[in-house]
Amino acid sequence: MHTQFQLARWLRRSASVPAVVCSLGLVWLGAGAKVHAQGGIDTATTLRQLETRRRQQIVAAQRCRAFHGFQFSDQLVESGIKFQHHTVEDAGRTYQAAHYDHGNGVVAADVNNDGRLDLYFTTQLGTNQLWLNVGGGKFVDGTARAGVGLVDQISVGAAFADIDNDGDADLFVTTVRHGNHLFENLGEGRFRDITGEAGLAYSGHSSGAVFCDVDQDGLLDLLVVNVGRYTNDEKGPGGFYHALPDAFQGHLFPDRTETCRLYRNLGGHRFVDVSDKMGLPGLGWSGDATFTDLNHDGFPDLYVVNMQGDDHYLENQAGKGFLDRTAALFPKTPWGAMGVKFFDFNQDGHPDLLVTDMHSDMTRLQTEQGLGFRAELEKGKSEPFCSAQWSEAYLQGSSNNIFGNAFYEGRPNGSFAEVSDTQGVETYWPWGVSAGDLNADGFDDLFITAGMGYPFRYAVNSVLLNDAGKRFFDMEFVVGVEPRRDRRIEKPWFSLDCSGADRTNSLCAGVTGQTNIMGSLSSRSSVMLDLDDDGDLDIVTSEFNDAPQVLISNLSEQQPIHYLKVVLHGTRSNRNGLGATVRVTAGGRRYALYHDGKSGYLGQSVLPLYFGLGSAAKIERVEVIWPGGDAQVVQESVPVNSTLTVRQNGP
Repeated sequence: MHTQFQLARWLRRSASVPAVVCSLGLVWLGAGAKVHAQGGIDTATTLRQLETRRRQQIVAAQRCRAFHGFQFSDQLVESGIKFQHHTVEDAGRTYQAAHYDHGNGVVAADVNNDGRLDLYFTTQLGTNQLWLNVGGGKFVDGTARAGVGLVDQISVGAAFADIDNDGDADLFVTTVRHGNHLFENLGEGRFRDITGEAGLAYSGHSSGAVFCDVDQDGLLDLLVVNVGRYTNDEKGPGGFYHALPDAFQGHLFPDRTETCRLYRNLGGHRFVDVSDKMGLPGLGWSGDATFTDLNHDGFPDLYVVNMQGDDHYLENQAGKGFLDRTAALFPKTPWGAMGVKFFDFNQDGHPDLLVTDMHSDMTRLQTEQGLGFRAELEKGKSEPFCSAQWSEAYLQGSSNNIFGNAFYEGRPNGSFAEVSDTQGVETYWPWGVSAGDLNADGFDDLFITAGMGYPFRYAVNSVLLNDAGKRFFDMEFVVGVEPRRDRRIEKPWFSLDCSGADRTNSLCAGVTGQTNIMGSLSSRSSVMLDLDDDGDLDIVTSEFNDAPQVLISNLSEQQPIHYLKVVLHGTRSNRNGLGATVRVTAGGRRYALYHDGKSGYLGQSVLPLYFGLGSAAKIERVEVIWPGGDAQVVQESVPVNSTLTVRQNGP
């Protein structure tokens, strides 16, 4: 860890860093009008900094050989989607530094089997919504018919998966102390809540959820990750539980831990908790998880992130239990991890791993003094800031931690090398990560959501284009993801009556009348999919206290593209084929994708596997390694720019 002396020396070198405005960085812009909370940097300054970054990125993009001559445009209005995310008051009017500001997920699946991908958004207050894709980038609200609204249930994450292998996508939703929910898909856009009969009525501080077939019996099992007790028993408006004032010290109190729960699918819509039986360690303070098969034994292994401590990699012991092998493969993990994704960034046949680290960027120096924007420009780790603010007792030992994003490159011998800095994947205030081939050149690119919302300043979402497996380049300004539509970086967060009931509120000092308190915009989750069926990948985000972004790509209009979408139909394995590896050979090159359904933070979707094929005009071979190890080669000719459905061979 860096010493405070080293930090002071760093600060002296950074003479251009803005000075402290006040503890929460409040900027007053006229009595009775708006109160801004921008972490010490006002709106005009932030917009100027964004413009500076845009110019820098355009210059840097000249060094990137990956095609970047395409644009995203936010077509929320055109899509017809009218979903609005609403936060609890402890993320606004009664702000507490607690885990409510971690936000919510968005997931996608073809819920009515019409060949188009639909979207499900979760919210804290208000109604979760299911939006049905009617084609041409247009959607209609199917929530009421579906019965999946969960009004004021303080929802968090969601996952689509076919739990009963009947050919449609079922839905699982987590909440904060309002009970998790499992919905059986009845077809034609209708669902039935089967939580009680399924044995999944856990009520706690749940977060992400991941389906995978742990024991390879053909039925998808469920891992639910739990954060820990960060609320008390006092309820606020809408029925949420108020946050504890020391929520972010919860990892120091063992009695506040809520361990992750693993449920085995018994069939017949019944699950049983096997966490202890499978030797799942006491994992807590987790927001999300994922799975892969690093030792190629056909059984999915788990990677569980920890937002306040060490991550854990758990190797599956042939479906009979788990062995913690973190120290052997990932001896240093991020301290404040949020997002996680396995993918093969250089297509060398060895999986790589990206873990995003949010909490290490949340020191006072970075959030209150405006240092974060400079750190974001310089893409630096947060180690000096963390060492200055937090003791080793608070960190519970930091010798095995990284304070920033970690990118582990897989090596032929099965080991990993942490290369985040040299590969250009350090970002600021990151949440979830979506990986997909945005320019259809055969190499997966990254979209990383970011930002905090009220009462912090604005931070950009990141688009990292993959330069042929060599490194990543920041391209969010180049491809039109930043700045946002109409250059919006803030919105009214809540209102105060500064001449009436709220006149004693500290935010009303010097202000009279009805006053809007402003907060910065920020994203939490994302899903990457071909929303308008034009052959290129689009992005939909879950925003914090705002409407989503529907980012439509014009790649297919800018140059000819070649791609293949693969839909898996398991028979002996689970129907979704989760846990399968698909390899496509085209133009003499081989591409591989592992089917985990993970896109973004707090979400798991049922999506076709998307292969960008570069300039290849012919596909020579498609091979599927099904969960459990069965190999299958597609014999018939497969045209490019098509969707291939592969049904598992055998009885």
